[in-house]
Amino acid sequence: MLSVIIFIAAIAAAAYHTIIEPLYLNPKSRIPGPKTFALTKWRLAWEDFKGTRTRTIHALHEKYGPIVRIGPDEIHCNSLEALRTIYGAGSGFERTWFYRMFDAYGKQNLFTFHTAKEHSERKKLVANAYSKSLMLKGPAALMVQEKVSQYLALIRAQGDQPHEIFGSLHYFSLDAITHFLYGPSYGGTSALKGDAKDRALLNDIVDPTRRYLSWFAVHLPSLTKWLYTRQGLIERMLRPVLPMQKPTTYTGIRKHALDAYYRFQSAAETESDSLIAEPTIISRLWKSHTSVKGSDHNTLDSLDIASECADHLLAGIDTTADTLMFLIWALSRPQNLDIQKRLIEEVRALPQDAFEDDLPKLDVIDKLPYLDAVIKETLRLYAPLPASEPRSLATDCVIDGYTIPARTVVNMSPYSLHRNADAFDAPLTFNPDRWFGQADKLALMNRWFWAFSSGGRMCIGLHLAMAEMTALVVGIYREYSTSIAPGFEEKSPAITSRFEMFYDETVPEIAEHTCMIHFTKASL
Repeated sequence: MLSVIIFIAAIAAAAYHTIIEPLYLNPKSRIPGPKTFALTKWRLAWEDFKGTRTRTIHALHEKYGPIVRIGPDEIHCNSLEALRTIYGAGSGFERTWFYRMFDAYGKQNLFTFHTAKEHSERKKLVANAYSKSLMLKGPAALMVQEKVSQYLALIRAQGDQPHEIFGSLHYFSLDAITHFLYGPSYGGTSALKGDAKDRALLNDIVDPTRRYLSWFAVHLPSLTKWLYTRQGLIERMLRPVLPMQKPTTYTGIRKHALDAYYRFQSAAETESDSLIAEPTIISRLWKSHTSVKGSDHNTLDSLDIASECADHLLAGIDTTADTLMFLIWALSRPQNLDIQKRLIEEVRALPQDAFEDDLPKLDVIDKLPYLDAVIKETLRLYAPLPASEPRSLATDCVIDGYTIPARTVVNMSPYSLHRNADAFDAPLTFNPDRWFGQADKLALMNRWFWAFSSGGRMCIGLHLAMAEMTALVVGIYREYSTSIAPGFEEKSPAITSRFEMFYDETVPEIAEHTCMIHFTKASL
């Protein structure tokens, strides 16, 4: 009889903890959403595995409203109030453990620091190097001009043949960010010039199986670590079942970043003064190295510097390249040729003194209104990082009228924010003209625009990315018009972000990591 009572009590306790408490007694139970998501984290993990997380969450917002419970201890928001509360300056919300998967060499960096204090202290070391004024004039501007020139040479070399721009734009962004971080001598790549070794750095980025590795790393971290640290016979036995074959995501790029650091360090030990004077990120970080600055709270050791540079390198490749690809693809679609024509007219109306050696001056093209609208509309509809940005708070708080217990994971995503029909009319339509609307409508759209995040954790590379994009778009459309290559008219290019592929969902077919564009030389 006692054993029966114990069994019934165990069943009752299990039911209480797994069903009754999370669905009816927990403060989060008041937040709308499907019961299956509230019961177990594995319901959302299944969407992650299918690569449908972001679209599924967006559909839940359309059904349940601006706040949705997507897990036992996780919610997702889509409102301006939540945006201010969670991501506004001084909010107190911190990045979650999710970001630690982006540590490099066992060291945290700007992207992975939990607290605002840690992030702020590191950011002070490099923020000025990313300022808009330095992006528009000086060494950074000259570097961008050089990469634009090399990209245009790549197009010319292709002749009348269609050009695959997903790959070539990744060469462009790779070369730009490595030269900005390291300079030409210690880590600057030459992918645009055809260097096979540098181009190979992108191989593990474009491998579609990186999505499955990301899923395992987030949802089964201990198993993933065990799988990838086996050696010998066990390693060979496990190889066929690995989520992604070695080398895994970012392996080559992180090795390149570490090698670049050690080359810089070796040179700095003999010519420190001249290297510190160079306008690179690594030289700025070196000033906080123990051998230069001594030991204070801002001192960085070797792997701190290497990790920071590796983080900036990874952040500067996909984001810029993917945005440029979608921009050119969108302008090349038959229904958008009037948009392309208007952009071309603006670009070709620039006076000759807006160019230097036939390359656009960044401080001049920064003021082009229609170009700015085209880039902004691309970032809205095809945000390069469209998925959720998780945060948590150490204390209880109120969001959209609901009490959120401490350490609940809260998220928002550009994908959902940018598809709010109240802010963006016909949100799935590529329409740069929307950014020339009435002042009140424009103000509303700007409040919902979140391509670069906001608050203290806003993207530090914003101005570099904009400089690269504006310069290359002007360079291309001053010389060429573009159209989609035959056979690809009904295909949307698709990019990889975390667990998912993102593409234009209004187009019937998908071409993953492929975008074929025909460049037609203009008669100037």
